[in-house]
Amino acid sequence: MDGDFRINFVRDQAGPRSHPALVLNADYRPLSYYPLSLWPWQEAVKAVFLDRVDIVATYDEVVRSPSTEFLIPSVVVLKDYVKPQKRVAFTRFNLFLRDEFQCQYCGGHGDLTFDHVVPRARGGITSWENVVAACSPCNLAKGSKSLRQAGMHLRKPPRQPSAEELRNLGRKFRPNHLHDSWLDYLYWDTELDA
Repeated sequence: MDGDFRINFVRDQAGPRSHPALVLNADYRPLSYYPLSLWPWQEAVKAVFLDRVDIVATYDEVVRSPSTEFLIPSVVVLKDYVKPQKRVAFTRFNLFLRDEFQCQYCGGHGDLTFDHVVPRARGGITSWENVVAACSPCNLAKGSKSLRQAGMHLRKPPRQPSAEELRNLGRKFRPNHLHDSWLDYLYWDTELDA
């Protein structure tokens, strides 16, 4: 019985801990789509009190202190515009996002790693133009061979993406949870009401 109580208590999503705030830039666009720009409710409340954000929407849940009661923010907008980065960091996550979390040889989605198109053993460098997402079986099959020797083809040639391209690609990957108050600020590919 005690074990069940602990499991249910840990999984309970009704408390304020499960109320993240969507963070919008001063132009009312999310700072990022993937991962979605979210703050824990505590950070959102702190930013409100420091006068760094305005509250656009709230949850029905309330937090209390000895002197005040406060609706938990669900959407906040920054008062000062944060200029988006132009340079895209060469990271595993950004590489997978560029390649839409697909193996660039077979199109598979599972067990991704990365592969050097021109193998490092043959002088290939680690760069946007030479590294692609690959599933483990394709990566093992290719090994240190050239594409021609391995009899493999790329789905698209690797290149460095712009920050805007990555932001747009991030829109394709919906998070598991979207609160209703966020939907007006997220431009997912959904049908609009006429």
